[in-house]
Amino acid sequence: MTRGRVVIITQARMTSTRLPGKIAIQILGKSLLEHHLERLMRSSLASQIVVATTINSSDDLIVKTSEGLGISVYRGSEHDVLTRYYHAAIKFDADIIVRVTSDCPFIDPEIVDKTISHYLSLEPDIDYVSNCRIRQTYPRGLDTEVFSFANLKLAYEQAGAPLEREHVTPFLWQHPERFELSNIDHDVDLSHHRWTVDTPADLNLIKRMLESVYPSNPKFLLQDCVKLIRENPEWENINKHIKQKKL
Repeated sequence: MTRGRVVIITQARMTSTRLPGKIAIQILGKSLLEHHLERLMRSSLASQIVVATTINSSDDLIVKTSEGLGISVYRGSEHDVLTRYYHAAIKFDADIIVRVTSDCPFIDPEIVDKTISHYLSLEPDIDYVSNCRIRQTYPRGLDTEVFSFANLKLAYEQAGAPLEREHVTPFLWQHPERFELSNIDHDVDLSHHRWTVDTPADLNLIKRMLESVYPSNPKFLLQDCVKLIRENPEWENINKHIKQKKL
């Protein structure tokens, strides 16, 4: 197992389409972005965490929040997120990139580390590892992708489709004939759970869950969330009707 600089890069912007400003919404005195970043800070394998946001003035709040937690920031293109990631990776000297998104306040640091560890165990014979692309068994909202700077550079130089520029990694995982892909699976299929925030219904569920678990267990993990839903099965219906946006 080799190891370079492992940099978690999370993308964030205030101009989300279905729920603008969602990452600034406060629950228990902290914004969703703060909840997200504080959970990432518990990763034991990351060398650094970086927030990749845009040059829009509306994202000044993201910069202020991130830097207030001691998190580094890169500002770049709003819509060409691949370019934003590439230049963030250069600025912070990343050898290995961990991609997550800031609309996931329940991101699990243990699962992030498990995905990183799986990638490291397969180096140099692996190009891309995730827990969400080949077969999703984790709840949506815990998505983690890991790949090398070399492959990010390749995508930056060769990806041409708008989808590939906006979503960073499709150039890699849509070409299994070119890239060696691997997936982390959970032992139980929990993919029917949706713990990301993209709509008011998603926010309703996340608020209930956070207010129930966080005060007594701020370092809660996947199993704590599953237990909470098991104890409140009617909560599953709150955002069950929400469909993930197609790429």
